[in-house]
Amino acid sequence: MGRLVLSHFLTISNSSPRLASSSLRAGGFQIRHLKGASLSPQNWLPSPRSSAGFRCCCSVSLSQPAVSESSPTTVKKRIVSGVQPTGSIHLGNYLGAIRNWITLQNTYDTLFFIVDLHAITLPYDAQQLSRATRDTAALYLACGVDTSKASVFVQSHVRAHVELMWLLSSVAPVGWLNRMIQFKEKSRKAGDENVGVALLTYPVLMASDILLYQSDFVPVGEDQKQHLELTRELAERVNNLFGGRKWKKLGGRGGALFKPLIPPVGARVMSLTDGCSKMSKSAPSDQSRINLLDPKDVIANKIKRCKTDSFPGMEFDNPERPECNNLLSIYQLISGKTKEEVAQECQDMNWGTFKSLLADTLIDHLYPIQVRYEEIISDAAYLDGILAEGATKASDIADTTLNNVYQAMGFLRR
Repeated sequence: MGRLVLSHFLTISNSSPRLASSSLRAGGFQIRHLKGASLSPQNWLPSPRSSAGFRCCCSVSLSQPAVSESSPTTVKKRIVSGVQPTGSIHLGNYLGAIRNWITLQNTYDTLFFIVDLHAITLPYDAQQLSRATRDTAALYLACGVDTSKASVFVQSHVRAHVELMWLLSSVAPVGWLNRMIQFKEKSRKAGDENVGVALLTYPVLMASDILLYQSDFVPVGEDQKQHLELTRELAERVNNLFGGRKWKKLGGRGGALFKPLIPPVGARVMSLTDGCSKMSKSAPSDQSRINLLDPKDVIANKIKRCKTDSFPGMEFDNPERPECNNLLSIYQLISGKTKEEVAQECQDMNWGTFKSLLADTLIDHLYPIQVRYEEIISDAAYLDGILAEGATKASDIADTTLNNVYQAMGFLRR
């Protein structure tokens, strides 16, 4: 799951899919918005000690929620999502993922975690890992993830992730992993002598991240579709090899060990320097993205210098104007206005006027998040308590799945 948009649910068929050939980035999950999640901005942010408060392309869909609130007697469907603690969380992560969680947590049983184990598949700074992990968790909360509705935790704090990965690795064909595009690209770039085994096997860890929690929906990006298909194929393989009557003969309940998945696909927030490329932490130039903690002068400068075109006026959906479409989409999401309202407001603007408007809107929107982040990150006891509570809740779910798999695979009970 990994490096950090709006999307629709994609129901996976029962037949085994072919592994897709979409490009991947190191680290796994990129989270997408599920169909129907509202993107209206939140109007308030709570104190870090408030137990009931929030905690935390170019086409855009702003439909109403398709799933009604669950009644007290209804079991909520579960969503699992994660972000890597590498680099600063940027506007694409926020608009395409984190802000959407705020709506999802009201309807689904949600688990959001920081996938620190995925952050070590490529060379990294060990001294920065724990700090980046805490920063990412604090930004989750500052953006509005509510700990009374969602579990927030660190991947390595739930040991079942690594244990299930090993069990899945015993049935994962090497040929499946060799077909992963991300491994091919990264290993070719770094050279075989500089690539660890983890880069090859991390899709199996990603599968364990998902399957441990018996997820119904997995919000990921289009470029992670191949990994979701691998996850589903691994689940089917384990179910066929060890589930059903075989498991029942060993004292289990029988049936499937893992349930099928329903991942979404969708659009993306694009780079400020290239309207045809996704906004990314891994892009070499920081000028290509707005980081959530960028000071206001940095935000203004990045918007002022971002790539534009020579066409008059502003318009959506012109294939010859990807940068224009991207910046208008960002403004639409941040302002909370409809596409039609933005199109009418900006159609006669020149680039200078629009960039000033966009920069001011971004600065005003991100300022409360930055203030909340500073409050949360300065209260270490509060943040540690949130992560410990989230890990405990997650472990309760994960251990049930893990124990079932151990039993079905023939291990002696602990």
